[in-house]
Amino acid sequence: MGSFKENVKETFLGLSESAQERWTDFTQFLQETWPVLVLLLALIVGIGIYADPPPPRHVMIATGTAGGSSEILGKRYAEFFAKRGITLELVPTNGAQENINRLSDRKDPLQAAFVQAGVVHTKDVTGIHSLGVIAYDPIWFFYRGPELNAKDFQGVDGRFKYFLGKKISIGNEGSGTHAQAIKLLKVSGYEPGPNFVNLPNDQAVIALQQGEIDGVFMVDTNYSPNVQALLNDPQVKLGTFGRVEAYTKLIPYLSILEVPEGAFDLKRNFPNTDLKLLATTTNLLIDDRMHPAIQFLFLQAASEINGKATFFAKRGEFPSFKNTMLPESPVAIHFENNNYPFLVTMLSYLPFWLAELVNHIVFIVLPFLILSYPLLQALPGFRTRRMQNKINRLYSDLKGFEQELLINFDLGKLNEYLKRLDLLEYRALNIKVSRRLAGEYYSLRTSIDYVRNCLNRGVQPYQIDETSVALAGQVLTKMDQPG
Repeated sequence: MGSFKENVKETFLGLSESAQERWTDFTQFLQETWPVLVLLLALIVGIGIYADPPPPRHVMIATGTAGGSSEILGKRYAEFFAKRGITLELVPTNGAQENINRLSDRKDPLQAAFVQAGVVHTKDVTGIHSLGVIAYDPIWFFYRGPELNAKDFQGVDGRFKYFLGKKISIGNEGSGTHAQAIKLLKVSGYEPGPNFVNLPNDQAVIALQQGEIDGVFMVDTNYSPNVQALLNDPQVKLGTFGRVEAYTKLIPYLSILEVPEGAFDLKRNFPNTDLKLLATTTNLLIDDRMHPAIQFLFLQAASEINGKATFFAKRGEFPSFKNTMLPESPVAIHFENNNYPFLVTMLSYLPFWLAELVNHIVFIVLPFLILSYPLLQALPGFRTRRMQNKINRLYSDLKGFEQELLINFDLGKLNEYLKRLDLLEYRALNIKVSRRLAGEYYSLRTSIDYVRNCLNRGVQPYQIDETSVALAGQVLTKMDQPG
C-alpha cells in the first residue's frame, strides 16, 4: 500500500487525466457539431428577436402642462435614461386627459405619461398599464384676502360660503387640477358657476399675484415652481378643507398629508398651525406594448428618483403598487416581487443595451447551450456516424486507388503512386475518432500501409503478364472439375 502522499498524487493525476479527456471530447464535439449548433443557435436567436425584439433607443413620455412638477420629474427621468444610452423625449400636453387619450391611441408614438389618479374613468380605458404610483400630489387652494378657517369651506345651503361671487381658477379643462377641483366641489355640494375660470397653473399664479383672480386650485407637488412661487409669497394665503377624513372616505384614492406648524417657512411661521392637506397621487402609465426592458428601466428610474425621502414621502415609499389607477404591467408585478436582482447588478457596471444583451445570453443562450450539449451527445449514433463516414470515405478513396492501379498500372509512376498514398495516410492521421472506432481507424491505417508494401515489393500484384493470367485460369478450371 502506497503512502498517503503517493495516494493523493495518484488521485490528482487521475482527476487531471479525466478532466483533460473530458475537455478533449468536448472540443472534438464542438469541431464536429458546430454546423448543427450554429443552425440551432441562429434559430433560437431568430425566435428570440421575433418574440422579443431589442429595446428601442428612443421613447416619448407626456409631462403635462409647462412649469409643473411632471416637467421637472420628466427631465430627471430623461437624465437617468441618457446615462443608459436611451433618449427619453419629453412631450408637453394640456394635461392628464390628453395623456390618457394619446396613450390609448394605438397609432400615437407616445409610450408613457405621468397621470394623476382620479382624472379618468378607468372602465373606459384600454391598452394602458400602470407601472405604479410614484408621488403624492397635494391639492392646494391659494387665495388673497382675509384669513379663512376650515368652516368657511363647509357647505352653506349646498354651496361653499367663500366661493360665492369669487373669481377662482380651477385649471384648464382636461388637466388633473381641473378634474380634482370639480370632484371636490361637487362632492361638497357646490356646482362651479360662471365666476370660475380655466387657467393653466403658470398663468393662474401670475393672475393671483397681480390680483386678477381671488383664488386658485392647484394639484402639484410642493417642489414645483408654481407651488413654490405661491408658498413664498407673503401676500398669498393657503386654505385647507376641514373634514379631510370624510373626503378620503367619499373619494378613496385621496390621501391625507400632514404639515406641521412652520414647516414651509419657520421665519414666517408658515403655516401658523398644523395642517392636513388632501392629496392625490401621480401614476406612471404606459402603452401596454412597451418593451419589457424599457418598462424595467422606468421602474429603476422610479426607485432611484421617486424612492428618495421628500417633504411628504418616506424613503422607499415609492414606487408603490397599491391603489394604482389601472391594471399593473406584468413587468411591474415581477419587479415588485423580485426586483430583477441579476439585471440590477449588471446595470451598475454595464451600459443598458449591453446589460440587456447579457441578460438575454444568460437566460436564453446559456441554458440553450447547456441543454444542447447532452442532447446532441445523446442523439443515436450521431458522433459515431460522422466518424464512421470519414473512415469510410478514406476506405472508398483507397479502394478507388487500387482499382485505378489494376486497370492502368504504370511502373514509371511508382513515385507518384507512393505520394498519393502518403497524402491518403496524412488525411487519415488528421481524423479524430473516439475510442469506440479506434479499431476501424487503425485498420484503415494498416490497409494503406499494405497497399504501400505491395507497391514497394519486387513483384507487382497490379502488373501481371499474360502467361501468369493463363496459368491462373487453368488452375481455376481444374479446381472447378469434379473428382
